[in-house]
Amino acid sequence: MSVRLLRSNSTAPLATLLLILAGCSCIAPVVPAEAGSDEPRVRARAIGIVVGSYEPGPLNAITDVAGVSVGQTTLISGEGPLKPGLGPVRTGVTVIVPREDVWHKKVPAGAFVLNGTGEMTGLAWVTESGFLEYPIALTNTLNVPRVANGVMSWMIKQYPEIGITDDTLTPVVAECDDGRLNDIQGRHVSEQDVMSALDSAASGPVKEGTVGAGTGMVSYGFKGGIGTASRKLSDKEGSYTVGVLVNANHGRRPELIVSGVPVGKLYEPPQQVSGALSPGQSEGSIIVVIATDAPLDGRQLTRLAKRAALGLARAGSTARHGSGDFMLAFSTANVIPHYPKEPTYNLTHLSDTHLNPLITATVEATEEAILNALTMATTVVGRDGYRAEAISLAKLQTIFDRYGR
Repeated sequence: MSVRLLRSNSTAPLATLLLILAGCSCIAPVVPAEAGSDEPRVRARAIGIVVGSYEPGPLNAITDVAGVSVGQTTLISGEGPLKPGLGPVRTGVTVIVPREDVWHKKVPAGAFVLNGTGEMTGLAWVTESGFLEYPIALTNTLNVPRVANGVMSWMIKQYPEIGITDDTLTPVVAECDDGRLNDIQGRHVSEQDVMSALDSAASGPVKEGTVGAGTGMVSYGFKGGIGTASRKLSDKEGSYTVGVLVNANHGRRPELIVSGVPVGKLYEPPQQVSGALSPGQSEGSIIVVIATDAPLDGRQLTRLAKRAALGLARAGSTARHGSGDFMLAFSTANVIPHYPKEPTYNLTHLSDTHLNPLITATVEATEEAILNALTMATTVVGRDGYRAEAISLAKLQTIFDRYGR
């Protein structure tokens, strides 16, 4: 992960102890809380919140799908009153690379837009072709063009014949509005920041919460951001893995549901995020990226993307008029060649009658990824002193222990 002026996200021994107590072998670093708080940040399972019936993969992350890598650049600088174009800066970029050399070895893909007050560029071609041929980038709303430039510059560096003797590209860049905390007019994510995130993309544990594209995000009246989770099917069901990564910037506090418990209603009202939003003010958005190693085609992946909306609903969201809710799913099981020499090529195809376990796994992983975004996020003070409080894990556990067991 590339970082500029970022607090250290160090791994501490407490994480392992909490995971053992929670009965989960998933890796989860402990992130220090904001200054003034001694509460470390851990993932939902580490405080006993278990979502659904399927077990997570070893990392409980989108990177449990072999070949998938994630890179992030986090930008944090300045404080005090907003100076448009200068700061304070609370933003970044997160990239998901489906596989090495995805340009020549494309992955089947599908997408679904639950509510379209937002943007995910490149979806027209994904929908038309049924495949994905470049990395996915997440960032803030006004930074989309610069991030797209960064993806294109990186791709041209990897494949110098793009636009000359090779095809051109339409990058997939998804946005959420971080203007409550960040100087969004400044468009501070540069092409180099994007290229650094892509160069640093790796498999393994994924940093969550106040990181990358999630740095300035607010969700359910709490600090939101990046979250991830996965599910592993049984041998009988094919041993397939489903991994999900979200950028959570959606929802109002009374809506928040945690594994069936109406935490948002039981938590005290927020001090700064309350009441009706004024016309023109964003109601928030979420981006959901789904990866699987199950052999699905574009049509089936579109069906899987739709089911992520159910995981979103389980966490309490109602996809309001002003919300942007975009879901993109891809499969690493098959390779769609760039310029096949032969007129036909073979793909393995899972029968629709065997989709149900993958559907359930997608719903569960989406719900848990949202919760991980909340529990891993740290309190952030942004422009004009706006403070986005991280959800109190002690209070969350108390509410959950009382009403959820």
